[in-house]
Amino acid sequence: MKGTKAKVEQKQVAEKKAAKRKPANEAQAKRQMKKEKKAKKDPNKPKRPPSAFFVFLDEFRKEYKKANPTANSVSAVGKAGGEKWRTMSDGDKAPFVAKAEKKKAEYEKSLSSYNKQQDASPEEVAEESDKSKSEINDEEDDESGEEDDE
Repeated sequence: MKGTKAKVEQKQVAEKKAAKRKPANEAQAKRQMKKEKKAKKDPNKPKRPPSAFFVFLDEFRKEYKKANPTANSVSAVGKAGGEKWRTMSDGDKAPFVAKAEKKKAEYEKSLSSYNKQQDASPEEVAEESDKSKSEINDEEDDESGEEDDE
């Protein structure tokens, strides 16, 4: 009896060790730690806005594809775009900077509304989502109607 009990305990210990197996080297250990620390991304969170260069690159990519239809390399488009961006003056970059600032302002608005939703209690969010837009507009009309009567 003693021998079988000891074997069962050894198997259990071996299974526990297998479950908590250490990585083979430091690089794997670091990757494993990063995975554990990394928080899950919220799919509803607004994406960060592109910089002026990426706004430029979006338009440049279309032009480059028309001029060079056989060029399929992403790196070739990126290098050509980077070269052109470096040679552009500040005046030439101004429209792209303005578009980037506009997108940044939109992002900040959407981010603030997102953060308000995160801070709000789930009951408030559920109450707002239950109301349709027409009901909300009706309430606003009622409020404005009361002001006209006074």
